[in-house]
Amino acid sequence: MLEIRELKKTYASGVQALRGIDLKVSAGVFGLLGPNGAGKTTLMKILATLLEPDSGEVAVGGVDFIKRKPAARRMLGYLPQEFGLYPTLTAEQTLAYFARLKGVREAAERARLIDALLERVNLSQARRQAVGGFSGGMRQRLGIAQALIGHPRLIIVDEPTAGLDPEERNRFHNLLSEIASEETVVLLSTHIVSDVSTLCGMMAIIRRGEIIAFCTPQAALAELAHVVWETIVAREEVAAIRARAQVISTQLYEGRVRVRVFSRDGQPGAGFSPAAPTLEDYYLNLVSNTEHVH
Repeated sequence: MLEIRELKKTYASGVQALRGIDLKVSAGVFGLLGPNGAGKTTLMKILATLLEPDSGEVAVGGVDFIKRKPAARRMLGYLPQEFGLYPTLTAEQTLAYFARLKGVREAAERARLIDALLERVNLSQARRQAVGGFSGGMRQRLGIAQALIGHPRLIIVDEPTAGLDPEERNRFHNLLSEIASEETVVLLSTHIVSDVSTLCGMMAIIRRGEIIAFCTPQAALAELAHVVWETIVAREEVAAIRARAQVISTQLYEGRVRVRVFSRDGQPGAGFSPAAPTLEDYYLNLVSNTEHVH
């Protein structure tokens, strides 16, 4: 289990990135959603022992990640948002480099480990290919392979599917699901709501350095049952709808605008029909409004 207590971080510029984060995360894939600037990357860097908090505690399996960084790093796998690779190295050379950094010194053991990792992330056929020629999805799968070295108890994955095409995103989703186990927490930090709805048994939403929701995706959707409505109108009608209703989202559709709104008092106006709620509805409402949905 990952336990975070009263974690705070204010930068020298005066920006309060984290305002007392409390979380208890069990094994499996856990989603951390939030807009850019919400504090996600600051939190990920603290958990990865790359940034010192002002105060608070982080522990995995009882190991203090703030005070015992060498021990923490032995339990940690990390795929940062910007995963740097040496473009001239092959996939197996890259993994050999990371394995040596993580203390796998015996050559035969390294070779066995690299074989197993490349097989697991479906890169065995590309083992001797220079990583500079890898697609975005291949780079991310190689990034997960290096994060798995050392049987980590906590794997941190920061914005992993940004820029991937649908096929590579689906392949990466399957890989993340496979590596989560009864002993491993996979912490997925993202602003892509569909990643969380597809992968995560539990999730939290962070906004302005604070956790504003902690629940299952199913519980989030249940909160919105029978209160989401949709219509398609001309562009000039949108302002009037905004003035009288709580708009979740607007999207251009064949020259007109699809408008989704919340209404707990039945149909919000002529032309509106009930709509199936989505996790994106829940997320957009929380991050764009000061009030929670209850």
